[in-house]
Amino acid sequence: MACPSLLVAIRRGLRALRIWRAVLTLIIFVWWDARHWTYPGGCTSERRQARQTIRARWLTTELLQLGSAFIKLGQLLSARPDVLPVQWVSELADLQDKVPAFSFEQAQILLEQELGDRCAEIIDLDDQPLAAASLAQVHRASLRSGRQVVLKIQRPRLERLFRLDLQIMQQVAAVLQRHPKWGRGRDWVGIAQECRRVLLRELDFRVEAQYAARFRQQFLDDSRIRVPAVVWELSTRRVLCLDYLPGIKVNDLDALLKAGIDPSAVAELGAASYLQQLVRFGFFHADPHPGNLAVAPDGALIYYDFGMMGLLSDSLRRRLGSMIRAAAARDAAALVEELQAAGLIAYGIDVGPVRRLVRVMFQDALTPPFSANVIEKLSGDLYELVYGQPFRLPVELIFVMRALSTFEGVGRSLDSGFSLMAIAKPYLLPLMTSSGSGPNDLFNELGRQVGAIGSRAAALPRRLDESLERLEQGDLQLQIRMGESDRQLRRMISVQKALGQSVLLGSLGIAAALLGASSRPIWAVLPLVAALPVGFGWFKLQIKLGRESRMDHLSSQSR
Repeated sequence: MACPSLLVAIRRGLRALRIWRAVLTLIIFVWWDARHWTYPGGCTSERRQARQTIRARWLTTELLQLGSAFIKLGQLLSARPDVLPVQWVSELADLQDKVPAFSFEQAQILLEQELGDRCAEIIDLDDQPLAAASLAQVHRASLRSGRQVVLKIQRPRLERLFRLDLQIMQQVAAVLQRHPKWGRGRDWVGIAQECRRVLLRELDFRVEAQYAARFRQQFLDDSRIRVPAVVWELSTRRVLCLDYLPGIKVNDLDALLKAGIDPSAVAELGAASYLQQLVRFGFFHADPHPGNLAVAPDGALIYYDFGMMGLLSDSLRRRLGSMIRAAAARDAAALVEELQAAGLIAYGIDVGPVRRLVRVMFQDALTPPFSANVIEKLSGDLYELVYGQPFRLPVELIFVMRALSTFEGVGRSLDSGFSLMAIAKPYLLPLMTSSGSGPNDLFNELGRQVGAIGSRAAALPRRLDESLERLEQGDLQLQIRMGESDRQLRRMISVQKALGQSVLLGSLGIAAALLGASSRPIWAVLPLVAALPVGFGWFKLQIKLGRESRMDHLSSQSR
């Protein structure tokens, strides 16, 4: 009895070592890439971006090799541009969990375990899966009633491996959180806990069945949007049975044209359906890669895979209306206030740089005439804005923008006149009212703002009188902020210290070489020992200078 337990313990240990090896390799890469002297020919933004792209591809490959839980982790992290650089987010966004299928015999065994006598309802099960992913694979089947269905069958022994991997993820998150630099401003433990909650929920196909039924209910009256119905009597925790709805992949442009379907109309329909999900229902598909979208022969849009769904609260939807009003008015200060009220920007920080970056976004992405890839540009600006800053973007908003970008790209590929902003207008107008429920609310909001302006105007003479009185009494102080000059001065001091330490390190190295060549080479140890604290201080200064260089680069982009 001890042998199986020992084998399990060995497998768990080897799995933990494999994961920690990947984590430590990633940490070494991050440390190495932050050093300016590791870039031959000097550290430029182009060289840094090129290396970041290489690292992001390496991380994607590692996640694929680590298996199901880490593939899903990568997909979730692709919606966190506040904790990962832009190149990493873009690469992980393309992470598709296509893995080899497991055997048909295993699929039959699991069906029998889950369905029992109900397996008799399935009279024709294809032995070749339609698709295979990290969590499950899909087989087409026929029921005794003649109904054509698909069966989503979970991979064998998946939950046990998931729980082990998630436990190790928690340990990695705890280590990162304790680090003085990487843990600052980022809740790695909270992210790991959220990933655990989402991934374990996705293992329960009964939850996905409820999501699919709710999503289908939203579009029952719209013949242009089709969602497969759930066969409840053949759905369990590890098996999901849905109607079979075949179609052409949404990004297969040649097949769409051959079938006489206008891809631009498909892109318009998809973008409109997503806006409807966001504005009208607040419940939307959150895994919008082209593999989960198809087009029926009559041009209707078909949705698949409902494991990841997003939900926007009523309060956030109302806050979105205020954000859209501020963006339409190009009021950067008001938009920043709304972002703070929504919890997307931390309070108690200097919002000046944030306001400048928002103005850049207004100028580049939201200035008519709108460019064809407005969502792609807006997403890029948004990712640049939030990384390393006190932002907390809702994951749901990232998935929505990614979905709209997918349809924007399809429409742009065949129709140069395709405009997502024109499609969005009728859906954004309801949000521009205070509650999104009627046009009268807009007038109520305008009345409230006029009243607020009137109150401020009425109080203006009193405030002027108080300020003049304080000025006469000498109580009024003028505080001048010299943040930019102070930062440059601190950087000059750091550079001077680094230069002095470099000279000292060079001198100690020369002394060690001379003593090593003398008749008593043992004395060469002394300058080497003395060089250790100097070298440690030099490395800390390089880290500090690298961080200040990134801040200067960000500030220069915002001007």
